[in-house]
Amino acid sequence: MGCSGMVLFWRSVPLLLLLPASARSQGPPRPPDGQVVSGTLSFDGHATAGDFTGSTGEVTGQFSGAADLTGTRGWVEAPVSTLKTGNKRRDKDLNKSMESDKYPTIRFDLQQLRRLGGSADSAAVNLHGELKIHGVTRQVDLPATVRLTHTDAQVHSDFPLSLKDYRIGGLTKLLGVLKMYDGIVVHVDVVFRLAGAG
Repeated sequence: MGCSGMVLFWRSVPLLLLLPASARSQGPPRPPDGQVVSGTLSFDGHATAGDFTGSTGEVTGQFSGAADLTGTRGWVEAPVSTLKTGNKRRDKDLNKSMESDKYPTIRFDLQQLRRLGGSADSAAVNLHGELKIHGVTRQVDLPATVRLTHTDAQVHSDFPLSLKDYRIGGLTKLLGVLKMYDGIVVHVDVVFRLAGAG
């Protein structure tokens, strides 16, 4: 296969991830696997002292491609201790509440990916799997957008999360004068480099 043929192959293979099964019934080549090359995990928190955002850029993960989109599997995780809010005291309280020495990571394991709509290179999907935080594992369905290029798969997801669902305490300080509210909104942006690309 010549150079131009290789480029065409790698541009077309990622699109297989978003095509319906009926369009791929002729036995297409198996889509490539991917590994996180960059990513951000952040959350918006609300407290009596004011709203704030926590964020980390230390995100790792990988996925295994499949000819059938629903067969895609993978995981993403980030160390709790790397979450920064711009306030050292608040960062210390966050690590204490989440017991980061005992439960060092936040992790999502993808069990099923379902396409909801969109175009060939950008689709709305549902990510079904296990979200593990603070030693608690829960089945979740996360809305997400997947965008594909000939080298990368870019995944973005925003979803609400209850801290009480994951038994995260210590939200009230100084007899309730200072309080962090239970509900937060989580944002995930990750870029997977497709195997063999680039």
